[in-house]
Amino acid sequence: MKRPWKRENNPPDFKTLDDIELVELAKNDQEAFGALYERYVTKIYNYVYYRTGNHHDAEDLTAMVFYRALGHIENYTERGIPFQAWLYRIAHNLVANWHRDRGRRKIIPLDEYVGPGPQFEAPDQYAENEEERTLLLESIRQLPPERQQLIILKFIEKMPNAEIGQIMGRTEGAIKSLYHRTLSALREELDLRMNQSRVTDQKG
Repeated sequence: MKRPWKRENNPPDFKTLDDIELVELAKNDQEAFGALYERYVTKIYNYVYYRTGNHHDAEDLTAMVFYRALGHIENYTERGIPFQAWLYRIAHNLVANWHRDRGRRKIIPLDEYVGPGPQFEAPDQYAENEEERTLLLESIRQLPPERQQLIILKFIEKMPNAEIGQIMGRTEGAIKSLYHRTLSALREELDLRMNQSRVTDQKG
């Protein structure tokens, strides 16, 4: 068993270590786990908040993610699933249980994330004004949970397809295909909603 670092003997600079090195240290060193926490807590919190829609539950679930990670880190080994992906999978499962236990519909505060500026391949690149943006948010809220997760990881977390595939348990090619199908569906839904809005305005 590896010994924890002795603080009197030049402890390592955790910020310079990669995840694999930190995870190995964290199995015996709480400060090393604290460095992993600081590295990923904001990303995990944003992901959970996006899926739950309120700060209180997001804070509780984020704490549970890291509590569970700490409890199982002894058994974690990097076998094609990076530590970050492992955390997201824990978060995904906890959020799924949270929704199942409450039987409530997901409330997704997308308006707090979809900014006004153009993004490469981002859903908001074809929402040019406030009305279109509102309709876009309504369209995204109708997506199945898996596609909402994909939008979060791709658009909000700005992850590459390979990392998203590791988190969602799919190949990079499958993620790319699913993302383009999702964008296509969003464009069709947005066009439909915009046409309906124009008809309503004309009648008014």
